[in-house]
Amino acid sequence: MFKIHLKDTVLEFNTPIVMGILNATPDSFFKGSRMELLDQGVQKAIEMAHQGAAILDIGGQSTRPGAELITEQNEIDRVVPLIQAIHAALPHLPISIDTYHARVAKAALNAGALIVNDISCGNFDPEMIDMVVANQAGYIGMHQTGGPASMHEIHNRTDIMKELMDYFKVKKEQFAAKGLTEWIIDPGFGFSKSIAENFTIVKRLSILKELKLPILLGVSRKSSIYKTLGIDAESALNGTTVVNTIGLLEGANILRVHDVKEAKEAIILLNEMNA
Repeated sequence: MFKIHLKDTVLEFNTPIVMGILNATPDSFFKGSRMELLDQGVQKAIEMAHQGAAILDIGGQSTRPGAELITEQNEIDRVVPLIQAIHAALPHLPISIDTYHARVAKAALNAGALIVNDISCGNFDPEMIDMVVANQAGYIGMHQTGGPASMHEIHNRTDIMKELMDYFKVKKEQFAAKGLTEWIIDPGFGFSKSIAENFTIVKRLSILKELKLPILLGVSRKSSIYKTLGIDAESALNGTTVVNTIGLLEGANILRVHDVKEAKEAIILLNEMNA
């Protein structure tokens, strides 16, 4: 069991949980996650909460390949009103801000978010970890290589699991030195990795349990799934559920998904089988 302290509350992982994705962007790769209208976003958040989401992850900068990079202020303008509205409607549901900018993260925390989901693991903004610690926020750090414009470039490597372990061991030491000891790791399925490497991560995910940190798995409707099946993101729900189930069997603690109901059902069924 893991515990992550979030200001005045505690997020406990007695069983795997679901993080629902809401994107305040016009260009997210999966159109079902795009929430450009405030009321639409709040209603979707309420729906996800009813379906079993334990966290809502809100982002204003698309990280799909080829996405336009926007300014920090534009990102703030996109996410803060949505976070405020959702926090007002669902005050007890933790909200995560998906950003790699400390300034955006701080604005989101002030608006009601409790967790920072940083795909750069502190690499893109040197102020990020200090800001997280100062605000007693939860933190998710993801593995990827490259910068904001090159994070999807595939790199030659011999052992993706060794690279992940080495990467997170270093980050664990660096973050502990800054006062961050409770955080969540994300192996970065779909970021700077080949399809084969992405699937290796899922089927060997249990290796990362050695780090003794909660593991987030984010495979939802990603190209490694739909390209393998010869379909598109809109048709990739079944494939997502299959890959998520394997991830759960390998020790995933959080499923980051567009489709909360299906992910929650997978968790319930596996829990029942393991009872």
